[in-house]
Amino acid sequence: MLLSIVVPVYNEASTLRTVVKRVHEATLPRGIDREIVVVDDGSSDGSLNVLRALEDEGLVRLIALERNQGKGAALKNGFAATRGDIVLVQDADLEYDPKDYPTLLAPILDGHADVVFGSRFLGSGAHRVLLFWHMMGNRFLTLLSNAATDLNVTDMETGYKVFRREVLASITIESNRFGVEPELTAKVALGGWRVYEVPISYYGRTYAEGKKIGWKDGVQALYCIGRFGLLGRIKRSLGGGGTAAPGGGGKVPGG
Repeated sequence: MLLSIVVPVYNEASTLRTVVKRVHEATLPRGIDREIVVVDDGSSDGSLNVLRALEDEGLVRLIALERNQGKGAALKNGFAATRGDIVLVQDADLEYDPKDYPTLLAPILDGHADVVFGSRFLGSGAHRVLLFWHMMGNRFLTLLSNAATDLNVTDMETGYKVFRREVLASITIESNRFGVEPELTAKVALGGWRVYEVPISYYGRTYAEGKKIGWKDGVQALYCIGRFGLLGRIKRSLGGGGTAAPGGGGKVPGG
């Protein structure tokens, strides 16, 4: 079985080698191989040069976008290039720890889940303490997303999301930027896929340290919650169909 790890990158030259090293060193369950697909989203800080060197060393497969388009566009291109039975999103900024991979993969490998969210709010693992209002904004957006999708996740905006290949094959990503998080959540819910959450560690950054998401991304998230979540459910209830093929109950990929 193959695990595809998609790493969207925008101006993370200082952390890239460390992230790729940690991804390669992460323990995976027996019988699972890995591929790392890195998408440079028009970086201007030398990230592309670092990634080209990593590709030359055979450590990653590189997709280079000519201009910055946003995380959604990077994921869309990365997902299209994957070959794995399971696809995992790994941010490039060292906030998320690849040591959590076995925990993230377990519900899918055990045949219980089609999608797994790694929650920063479920407890367990180390968490850096900072940015109270950022956390409150995250919880507020998660609450609205849950109301729109009828899910009860604790961390809709998490960077750790894992999908069976069949799930991603049923979804067309339309959001170019950070709105991709509520969009993916809504389309997974509309598709009827089995969603699980697991606790993860979180090593958050301050804005001075390079954190990029801001209030404008929160506004876009609100729009995407309404468009893909609330309106998607209304369309489905009126017989217009959802945005993803029905799922749930499928066998484990490769099993």
